[in-house]
Amino acid sequence: MSDFILARVSQTLAAEQSLETLVRQLLEMLEAVTRMESTYLTRIDLNAQRQQVMFAHNSSEMQIPEGFSVPWNESLCKRALEDQCTFSNDVANRWHSCIAAQELGIATFLSIPVRLADGSLFGTLCATSRQKQPYNLEGEQVMGLFAKLISHYVEKDTLVQQLQAANVALELHSSTDELTQLPNRRALFKQLALRFASARAQQQQVSLIFIDLDGFKAINDRFGHPCGDSFLVQVGKRLTAVARREDIVGRLGGDEFLIVGSAQQPAAQQAYVTSLRQALCGVYFLGEQRIDYEGASFGVVTCDPQSIDVEAALRAADEAMYQDKKSRRQENFIHID
Repeated sequence: MSDFILARVSQTLAAEQSLETLVRQLLEMLEAVTRMESTYLTRIDLNAQRQQVMFAHNSSEMQIPEGFSVPWNESLCKRALEDQCTFSNDVANRWHSCIAAQELGIATFLSIPVRLADGSLFGTLCATSRQKQPYNLEGEQVMGLFAKLISHYVEKDTLVQQLQAANVALELHSSTDELTQLPNRRALFKQLALRFASARAQQQQVSLIFIDLDGFKAINDRFGHPCGDSFLVQVGKRLTAVARREDIVGRLGGDEFLIVGSAQQPAAQQAYVTSLRQALCGVYFLGEQRIDYEGASFGVVTCDPQSIDVEAALRAADEAMYQDKKSRRQENFIHID
């Protein structure tokens, strides 16, 4: 292998880059070594029985289009693998039944499988030409090396994607209330900080609606925790159904919920809170039990992030909720059939 190719490969591998960037550079080098018109990497989906060109480098008349797809049974690469033949400069006669090769006008073909560490077939690394080209030992050696490099990079890329997906799942789990599947206290405080920062920058106000489920303890005590849990889940769904799309509905814990959104005009805000109150009132079916719920206590505040922080805003919303609860204290919140 020439010093030039070795230097290029070392330079390429030294840079942190995506699979696509790496493969495109390798294909360009492969074209120079093999003297073929087109070099390309394919992906083989054995479940779907299809082969597709992922990336291609075309330097002359032959054009192998990216995204080009053929049934695996009709593929030139499949025939080469079955014959254990990596090179042919008489494609038309050797694999005369391959329609794809005929349509592309392939005369010379060099292909090496790209296999992962477990031996599974990822795809193929190929070089083709419309002209009859002589066998090139260095070209095959370089292609074999590049196939291994791509295999290692694919596995590394897959591992990174799996780790990223796991991190996303972990973050989602740590930010989601297990029972209601709403944002939990941790997520709410994080979103509050972001909303306050954004509103501060845009000189806007933030609305907090603190909700406490009156009579929840009585539901738990009389019917048990499974019924109480069912009630909380239904409350979360009712709030989510009525809340504005841009608002955040979450569960602080216990029987407390919080809705965070942008401030509205007083009349619109009052109408919005009324719709939320009404959504929580009414009949709930908790297993075999049916209850008629009279509603929750609401603490509603509109905050200016320029003059109040998140903690103070929450305290104000909590205090407003207790004032609402005090005014409703004489009500019987639950009717049981």
